Amino acid sequence: MGCPDASSTEAVAAETADIPRFYPIGTPGKPWSDDERNQWKESRKNHRSYKEEVLDKLDKLKSNDALEVVQYGALSHNPQRYPLFAVKSKQWKEERSTLLVTGGVHGYETSGVQGALLFLETQAANYTEQVNILVAPCISPWAYEHIERWNADLKDPNRSFKKGNETEESAALMSYLDSLNVKEWACHLDLHETTDTDELEFMPAKHAEAGLAYSGEVIPDGFYLVGDSENPHLEFHQSIISGVEKVTHIVTDENIIGEPAKSDGIILVPVNTLGLCGSITGGRCPATTTEVYPDSPRATDAICNDAQVAAIVSGIDYVLQH
Repeated sequence: MGCPDASSTEAVAAETADIPRFYPIGTPGKPWSDDERNQWKESRKNHRSYKEEVLDKLDKLKSNDALEVVQYGALSHNPQRYPLFAVKSKQWKEERSTLLVTGGVHGYETSGVQGALLFLETQAANYTEQVNILVAPCISPWAYEHIERWNADLKDPNRSFKKGNETEESAALMSYLDSLNVKEWACHLDLHETTDTDELEFMPAKHAEAGLAYSGEVIPDGFYLVGDSENPHLEFHQSIISGVEKVTHIVTDENIIGEPAKSDGIILVPVNTLGLCGSITGGRCPATTTEVYPDSPRATDAICNDAQVAAIVSGIDYVLQH
């Protein structure tokens, strides 16, 4: 690449100077260097225990007569600390439809992980004679422990569920799903949260790393769903909203995270194009991403976990009825 002329250099400098500092790492308007990326990684702290909060609960499930705990991989930078597990129906039958639940794609979103575990502990056995159940409760365990959106390589796992753009977390899960040779997915629920830290930490870090300006986020107060614009299944989504509103409040805004609401608490985006986890069942069965708002004054940790369970149960019940 040739050197820019003086006028373009001055324009870039002026544009950069106009961006106020909004994140402690890097120079506003300039993408991060490797040194700055390492600075971010070295500044991360371990806030909670994957073993105590996830693995120990999975160990208890090993005595469940209806469920089987399966290791499908491990993160290479610390495989002993970060094994990857799924839980599946012990009586797995190929002729049955199969339900997929995923949690912890973004590790900081606590109820995605704990809601998936709570479903396994309290509800999953009620359905194992009707459908095959498969739950991956904590896809990104490093991010769970460090309460981060990115993984340890500063990549967003929920933009990596497509060939050629995988993270270690998404590649391990996709390989495991391929090995199961599922003939028919019944539905897929990917459990997430939208938090105040999206605005305060994670989105500022994302923009700073890319050298972009950041003007803030509007965090919706309540529960909402993100479906696939190419495969909407709106009745499926509305059934989940009906189940969840018995547990927590639903977002009623006309626009949610910049997208027009199709009805209360439902937006649609192109999940395959974005590489979202919600695309991994192939785009034919009903699939959705749940979004709980744990920072609402009307919410508690227990309410958020219960809302995730209500979403899963409502999704399964809809599929079984239709």
